[in-house]
Amino acid sequence: MEYHNPVLLKETVDGLNINPDGVYVDVTFGGGGHSREVLKRLGDKGKLFSFDQDLDALENALDDSRFTLINENFRYIKRFLRFHGVKQVDGILADFGVSSHQFDVAERGFSTRFEADLDMRMNQNNTLSAYQVVNEYSEEQIKDVLLQYGELRAAPAMARLIVESRTAAPIVTSEQLKAVLKKFLPPRHENKVLAQIYQAIRIEVNQEIEALKELLLQSQEVLKPGGRLSMISYHSLEDRLVKRFIRNGLFEGEPVRDMYGNFEVPFKKVGGLIVPSKEEINSNSRARSAKLRIAEKL
Repeated sequence: MEYHNPVLLKETVDGLNINPDGVYVDVTFGGGGHSREVLKRLGDKGKLFSFDQDLDALENALDDSRFTLINENFRYIKRFLRFHGVKQVDGILADFGVSSHQFDVAERGFSTRFEADLDMRMNQNNTLSAYQVVNEYSEEQIKDVLLQYGELRAAPAMARLIVESRTAAPIVTSEQLKAVLKKFLPPRHENKVLAQIYQAIRIEVNQEIEALKELLLQSQEVLKPGGRLSMISYHSLEDRLVKRFIRNGLFEGEPVRDMYGNFEVPFKKVGGLIVPSKEEINSNSRARSAKLRIAEKL
């Protein structure tokens, strides 16, 4: 089984505008598809650092003297690059979301297709899992998670039902959670709504939005002037943050203007939004919601 079929492979690596002697970071190593392509374009003096918090990804480490795999969350990019003696880099690549491997291994609990314990941890050493979110969060907290990260209008009623159900017995598996929320899963849209519920819980378990914000903020310091960001998002919450940050250097609101009406921003947009071709979506259905944005550090 292929670990992960890299999405928008050429476009994402092209977006880095690679200098063969440069230093690059792939913050979402996974199966190593994007990293392999970066290494192909680097010369002998080039360097690639890749991050992945998932222990399973370590099995895909590349045997190349120019390559270093760091088994950590990319929210610590600055700290671990400094540990390796690197203060600034020429480009950062990110392919957010869940890898095909994580979806396809049933016991990880990421997929709506399998009966599995409620887990969803990208880093198996984390203490917070989907079980804790469903069984230990307050009704208000569950509502916020489903509303904010799943954009589910029925979030208040869903949260109420989850809390009522777990008083009789803990909700341990994905099938039990599905059974509890059955009334909110219309037959024609069951998979769509389930995917939103799973997405919401997964984002909370892995603190994905906070990690993305920390990565973007640190990228201002970590990238050299002229260095590139090349980032693939899969849902509107991520894409909105990336888009706003590239445009304003902020996640919300507008930057402060100087007396001449100009404002300083850390990045300039490179090209427009890039999405996969029909051919790529046909050969890899998980590419269908991918959105690539590229920016250059000013």
